[in-house]
Amino acid sequence: MRGMIQVAGVIDQAEADLIREEGVDWLGFALRLPLRNEDLSEADAAAIIKAIQPEHRGVVITYLTDAEEIRGFCAELGVSAIQLHGDVPTAQLRALRDIAPDLYVLKSLVVKADNIDELAKTVGEAADWVDMFITDSFDPATGAKGATGRPHDWSVSAELVRISPRPLMLAGGLTPANVATAINRVRPAAVDAHTGLEDATGRKDRLKVRQFVAEARRAFEEIA
Repeated sequence: MRGMIQVAGVIDQAEADLIREEGVDWLGFALRLPLRNEDLSEADAAAIIKAIQPEHRGVVITYLTDAEEIRGFCAELGVSAIQLHGDVPTAQLRALRDIAPDLYVLKSLVVKADNIDELAKTVGEAADWVDMFITDSFDPATGAKGATGRPHDWSVSAELVRISPRPLMLAGGLTPANVATAINRVRPAAVDAHTGLEDATGRKDRLKVRQFVAEARRAFEEIA
């Protein structure tokens, strides 16, 4: 799975259609978040996911940490992939693999100023139980882990790509202007964008999505 593009933070069917029309592979739906500030209802997300699959994969982005709850939630929404941003214990990742072996699991690695050793340890402990890692940015001002609009130190992600036995998706402040540079520096298997593709109203901007896809595809071809 190389050269894959995900756009996260889908808010309704019209936005999902726009994203698909511009050639994005996976669409991310942020649900069951710590502060309950979801972009759409779970029922609406389930309807959109049903409409876009199997041509495009719908991915649940969540902070759930319990294996049984994660499996049940994925079944409710009809998704085959989940992106885990919470502090999920390794035992729960192992349990999730046992009870949902066909579920594609992405585990977040939130890059802070000085936590490369901690992230490397997580890669070593979790690699057997996940399918892909995703690096994202931490905002010290708000405590947010992801959807910050802030790039992180790409050298950290590049090192994690080097040591990880699993593919890695790069996220965090990616835009049409910087995604090609990021791909060339990090050499990830995939990229994810969210706030960097939005207009002033918080909706995805078609031109930004189109440019992001074009720049990412070009950069992936260059490093192939």
